[in-house]
Amino acid sequence: MSSTTDKIKGAANEGLGKAKQGVGDVTGNDKLKAEGAAQELKGKAQGTVGDAKSAVKSATDKL
Repeated sequence: MSSTTDKIKGAANEGLGKAKQGVGDVTGNDKLKAEGAAQELKGKAQGTVGDAKSAVKSATDKL
């Protein structure tokens, strides 16, 4: 996956995770809140991977 793809998927997962947490909070559904928190963390991790890929590519381009 490219760094851009990782960043986009990460942002999408973060947003969906936050939405799930909000719905779970409003409805009192603890399982949905937990799923949302996990999905948000997954999104943050994907974004970090995308940032790392960009940094490596930038560094290798300078060689």
